Amino acid sequence: MNKTLLSIGHGYSAQALARRLLPQGWRIIGTTRSADKTHEIAASGVEPLIWPGTDLEPLLDQIPNVLVSAGPGAEGDPVLNACETTMTRMAPGLRWVGYLSTTGVYGNHDGGWVDENTALTPATRRGVARMQAESRWQAIPELPLHIFRLAGIYGPGRGPFTKVKEGTARRIIKKDQVFSRIHVDDIAQALTLSLHHPTPGEIYNLCDDEPAPPQDVIAYAAALLGVPAPPEINIEDADMSPMARSFYAESKKVRNDRIKQALGWMPLYPSYRSGLAAILEGYG
Repeated sequence: MNKTLLSIGHGYSAQALARRLLPQGWRIIGTTRSADKTHEIAASGVEPLIWPGTDLEPLLDQIPNVLVSAGPGAEGDPVLNACETTMTRMAPGLRWVGYLSTTGVYGNHDGGWVDENTALTPATRRGVARMQAESRWQAIPELPLHIFRLAGIYGPGRGPFTKVKEGTARRIIKKDQVFSRIHVDDIAQALTLSLHHPTPGEIYNLCDDEPAPPQDVIAYAAALLGVPAPPEINIEDADMSPMARSFYAESKKVRNDRIKQALGWMPLYPSYRSGLAAILEGYG
């Protein structure tokens, strides 16, 4: 196996994957829009590349594995907008292409369960954009595409602890609201398994085993810190940005059986409780 990966949009999840792959002898090239981030990327052992602004075609001719983390914007998928012709031409020579999508493509199910066979009925603009991007990627002939639909991502540096410590966390209450989550290291573990055992055309949900109301997560973080839980605020009374409020437009529980059965994936952090405890202890 050619252990070379082009990581387009080398962000939080891709960085976690790199931490797993680099000790295994992988070479990773990670793109960033900002020249200011190149030193940080290089310090992690990943080769930085400023993109847009660099022609990816020569790289795609050499590198058989591609991870696409860059999300769609107002103009659609930025990678396909710039490279669809190149991707189409190079598709037969690629070994593995991973696209990081979101469980937001399923829309609202009033707290019910969804899996990879559930119809896509996104309820937000972001969810619609992701659904359209998935469709565009799937339309490329012979592309060895793997779609990963990620639940709410948390991990070191991205969790409730800072806000709880600062006293700015809130427990927003909406009746029957429930979310699924995924620790970033569990994303990295799943992507590694997929890279070693490609299944082109497959779609996998990535989430832990215990969907939970958001206020429970905040309360548990406070308990771990030994501080009082923030007071509850009814969503109708909460001062929230439109984006923050949009997260409460959808309520669902996401199943992860398919990737467990196909790749033998088991989450390192099967619930928010184990994930948060590991972060606080500096292990996760």
